[in-house]
Amino acid sequence: MSKKPKKLGKKPKDFTAQIFKILSREPSKSFNYKQIAAVLELSDTKSRNEIIRDLKILKAQDKIHETEIGKYQIISKAEYYEGIVDMTSRKTGYFVCDELEDDVFIPFINLNHALDGDKVKAYIYNRRSSRKPEAEVLEILERKKSEFVGVIDVQKNFAFVTTANAKMYTDIFIPKNKIGDAEHGDVVLVTLEDWPKKADSPFGSVIKVLGKPGEHNTEIHAILAEYGLPYDFPIEVEAYANKIDTSITEEEIKKRRDMRDVLTFTIDPKDAKDFDDALSFQVLENGNYEIGVHIADVSHYLQEGTILDDEAYKRATSVYLVDRVVPMLPEVLSNFACSLRPHEEKYTFSAVFQLNNKAEVLNAWFGRTVTYSDQRFAYEEAQSIIETKSDAIPAEISLTGSEYIVPKPIVDATLKMDELAKILRRKRMAAGAISFDKVEVKFNLNEDAEPIGVYFKQSKDANHLIEEFMLLANRKVAEFIGKQKKTFIYRIHDEPNEDKLINLQTVIAKFGYSINFRSKKDISSSLNNLLSEVVGKKEQNLVDTLTIRSMSKAAYSTENIGHYGLAFDYYSHFTSPIRRYPDVMAHRLLQYYIDGGKSVSEEEYEEKCEHSSQMEALAAQAERDSVKYMQVKYMQDHKDQEFLGVISGVTEWGIYVEIIENKCEGMVRIREIRDDYYTFDDKQYALVGEVSKNILQLGDEIYVKVKNADLVKKQLDFHYLRKRE
Repeated sequence: MSKKPKKLGKKPKDFTAQIFKILSREPSKSFNYKQIAAVLELSDTKSRNEIIRDLKILKAQDKIHETEIGKYQIISKAEYYEGIVDMTSRKTGYFVCDELEDDVFIPFINLNHALDGDKVKAYIYNRRSSRKPEAEVLEILERKKSEFVGVIDVQKNFAFVTTANAKMYTDIFIPKNKIGDAEHGDVVLVTLEDWPKKADSPFGSVIKVLGKPGEHNTEIHAILAEYGLPYDFPIEVEAYANKIDTSITEEEIKKRRDMRDVLTFTIDPKDAKDFDDALSFQVLENGNYEIGVHIADVSHYLQEGTILDDEAYKRATSVYLVDRVVPMLPEVLSNFACSLRPHEEKYTFSAVFQLNNKAEVLNAWFGRTVTYSDQRFAYEEAQSIIETKSDAIPAEISLTGSEYIVPKPIVDATLKMDELAKILRRKRMAAGAISFDKVEVKFNLNEDAEPIGVYFKQSKDANHLIEEFMLLANRKVAEFIGKQKKTFIYRIHDEPNEDKLINLQTVIAKFGYSINFRSKKDISSSLNNLLSEVVGKKEQNLVDTLTIRSMSKAAYSTENIGHYGLAFDYYSHFTSPIRRYPDVMAHRLLQYYIDGGKSVSEEEYEEKCEHSSQMEALAAQAERDSVKYMQVKYMQDHKDQEFLGVISGVTEWGIYVEIIENKCEGMVRIREIRDDYYTFDDKQYALVGEVSKNILQLGDEIYVKVKNADLVKKQLDFHYLRKRE
């Protein structure tokens, strides 16, 4: 059945928002209905009568007052705020504002065309019936986004685009002349152009056809487009990058500390294509150890003011999807010139430390270097050395596919650095750092990028070895500049919100765990105990996820408040400039200050920090969506299989279930649990059967089957089979 265009102007006209806008612009002035009609460019009698009616309604609601007969003014004590709209999936929203203690409910009728994430001006008032405050959007100050991804429904003279985003409560109307090459059922990218006051839907135009729903590349490109992320470089940027001189010259080497003769190697994931960090090791004559953290000198090639730098700043980060990387820099830099590949000389920016056997830093040096990588290790190979203390790398984990012997100096260096890293890690934990070693879901993909298996990635000693020395470099660089009181880019992490921790406590109590709230250090300690106690248990992924959600979000800022999760007073990002633009800025600022430069503009760099934080958040959302997409795709081929899952969420409309063997999460809707009539008990986080009194609560193990796997919405629906005895 074809969809009819939505008719305009059939509803009674409501001028409330427009009246508010006019009166709030000039709060000291009074207006009569004729003046308001003139501003709105309305001259017909019907519209004027409706304005008179709305003025009387607003007066009765104590939102405006009548200064003299027929003249109205905004009430000066009225509560007007600027904030963000946070939509729910039920066509209602919440008004989020730093000035308000709580988020304020926005009924659908009060949204006035605001969409999720929009910056708006809103009026707060109390409803007489409920006494709970509500918000009304008066003005949209800034749209969060103007481009949307959806499936197009093409009719004879127009089209509609429907998005899969549950928070997008409207479809988008596309006039016939703006459909372009799109065909019925295509996944398209549209831009929102206008939303007439009387229209139910905004008007837009198709700017790109992404493909057919469910096709692999279509869905991956749709994920990137949804967050405004590119999947290729403009031709002129690629051309510029390809012309850069990437040779290592004697002239440039003379300007740097030459460390090519110092034992240096990299440890990275097996499938890594870019290597932006390396470690060097040597024993000094005084018995101490010199450990160099060498980072690709991206800023040598990425010059400010170029189109290449503009593109890198715009992207701000590489995006790591399940089947591909969307890099921040073109391949000629990310995989070649800046990548610290084995047996190649490279320009690097280094933090070189002298440590003793107690892992105490006795001296630190920062500056530009030239290095030579003697060996490339995969994490598995380095882990084998640490676990076996052997120089033989077995064929099954070898990067070469066959057994080989590691030179003794590299084995000795790996073992000593592992020993020092473990001391550094113990010190961090003792200072109150929190150990987040969350299990990562990974997929085995075939040549067509189809998921044929699921496995889990966990950090081991080799990962921690690299992590500790990267953390040391990041911390010491930030401390070096921070103590000079000069503007810098910090990676900050605020203390957790107590309300979120109390909510976490309520959930984990179901599993017999608790948080000690006595002091900041006690909270950290009990969170570490919690994360360690759940390892290997059915509730591990749930508890890990909820604990991370209870934390504040890390971000970039010029205002240093420290890093709560790492228990550092100073922390920055210095070690990954191939994939993070803030690291490039940190390199530039560090060199500028080493050369004696004065403190740069805090305001300018704060703006760059905010942009970098926003782009990082978008990339993280895209990465999560790609994992969900692959999970749904994987489960499509397992519809006849019975799975054991753990209840990971309980709501009034059903239960969320996470399958234990592959971490795929889906929903069992309450109306489809057939063995009883269930109701939601919010105190127990449970569904309770009316007759049987059977309880399905958070953490229970149940058996499920796949009912529906929706690739476009990236959603799984399960059939409930039975509870595990």
